Amino acid sequence: MKYHIWTEGCQMNVADSHRLASALEKMGYEPTRQPHHADVIVLNTCVVRQSAEDKAIGRLSSLRPLKDRNPNLVVNLMGCLIGVRGNQKILERFPWVDVVSPPSDPEPLIRYLVERSAKQTSQINQAQINALLDGDIILPKADQGRLVSAFIPIVYGCSHACTYCIIPSKRGIEHSRPYDEILNEVNSFARQGVKEVTLLGQIVDRYGLDLPEPTTLSALLHDLHKIEGIKRIRFLTSHPNWMTDELLEAVQTLPKVCPHIEVPIQSGDDVILKAMRRGYTVNAYRDLIARIRQRIPDVAIATDIIVGFPGETPEQFDNTYALLADLRMDVAHLARYSPRDGTFSARKLVDDVSDAEKTRRFRKLEELQEEIASEINARLLGKTVNVLFEAQKRGRWRGRTPTNKLVFVDSPHDLLGQERSVTIEWTGPWSLIGTLTS
Repeated sequence: MKYHIWTEGCQMNVADSHRLASALEKMGYEPTRQPHHADVIVLNTCVVRQSAEDKAIGRLSSLRPLKDRNPNLVVNLMGCLIGVRGNQKILERFPWVDVVSPPSDPEPLIRYLVERSAKQTSQINQAQINALLDGDIILPKADQGRLVSAFIPIVYGCSHACTYCIIPSKRGIEHSRPYDEILNEVNSFARQGVKEVTLLGQIVDRYGLDLPEPTTLSALLHDLHKIEGIKRIRFLTSHPNWMTDELLEAVQTLPKVCPHIEVPIQSGDDVILKAMRRGYTVNAYRDLIARIRQRIPDVAIATDIIVGFPGETPEQFDNTYALLADLRMDVAHLARYSPRDGTFSARKLVDDVSDAEKTRRFRKLEELQEEIASEINARLLGKTVNVLFEAQKRGRWRGRTPTNKLVFVDSPHDLLGQERSVTIEWTGPWSLIGTLTS
C-alpha cells in the first residue's frame, strides 16, 4: 500500500505532513511521488492567500479521474481549506473526498484507515490510533538519513485576530503544546540525524503562557540548547508586542540559537496598522528593531509587508516604502492583499485598491528589497561563514548560515548535515556562492 502527500503553504503544514507520514508508515504504507500509484492521497492545503486556495482547488479537481478509475482510492483533504469548523461548501462540491482533517490533526485519516481495515470496536480502534500517533515521530523513509532541518510546531492557532488574517478561523484559538512533548520530539529528531530545528507558532513568542504551569519560549530554548546532536535552533514568527528582553537575551547568549529574527511590520503607516488591528505603532516597531540590533549586533531580521490593504492611499504606501528603505531588513516577505472569507476586512472593509495598483506597489517594494539585500549580502564577500548543508541541488551543495543566508558550494564530497567553514566568493540578493575552507 502506498501514500502520496501534497503539501502547500506554511512550515506548519510541512510539520503536519511529516507527522501524518510517520503514522502512515507505522501502518505499513510506503511513500510514492506519483499520485496515480497511491492508495491514499492527502492534500494538505493553505488558504492564507487566494492563489494558495486556487492551487488547492485545482489539485483537488485533478484527482477526480484517479478516483473514478479506482473507487478504492482514499482521498483525504486536510488543512486550512477544511479548517477547524469544517467546510460544507467544499464537501458539496467534491463529494468523492473520503476524509476531511482539520489543520494539524492526522487522526481522522488514521481512524478511517484503521476502521476500514480492522473493523474492530471503537475502543480498540482508539487504542490503535493512539499507538500510531503517540510516541516518537519516525521520519518518513524519503527523509531518513537526509532530513537536516525539521519544523517543530509549538503553538497551534492564534487568538490575535488581525482583521485580514484567516488563521484564527481556520486553525482555531491559540494553544501551546506541552513542554515535555516538544522536548521529546526534538530528542527524537536528534537521534534520527536532524541537526537543526525551527520552532513554529503564529505568535511563537507567546509559547507557554497558556499552559497549566506557565512557561516561556526563552525557558524552552534553554532546555532545547542542551540536546546533543542539535546544532542550530530557530523560531518564527514573532510579534512586535511579544518579543521580550528575556527572549532577546536567549538569542544573544545561547550559541545554538541562531541570530535570525522574523518579526512582521505589515505596514509602515499607523492608520493602516490600526485598521489591521496589529496593536503597535510604526515608532514602537522602530524601537524594537533598534533594541534587537543593539542586543544582537550580527542579527539578520526578516519582516512581512502587505500592500494594497483596504483604504491604503498612495501616501500611506509611500510611508511603508520609506520605512523599509530606512530599516533595511535582510528579508522582506511581500504579499498583495486578498480578502479571505470569514475575516473582518472581507466583511467590513472595501477592497478598493485595484489589482494593477497592488502589483505596482508590490514590484516597487520588491525592487527596493532586492537592492537592500544585495548591499547587505555584499558585505560578506571575502568573509568566512559557517554553513550547515541541507541538500544537493543541480550538482551544488546548498546550505545556510546562522543568519539564514542561502549558500552554494561545489564539492565532490558528501556534505549532507555537515557544518563547514565557507569563504564567500560571490554575492547576490537571494543567495551566496563560496568555497570550503575546512
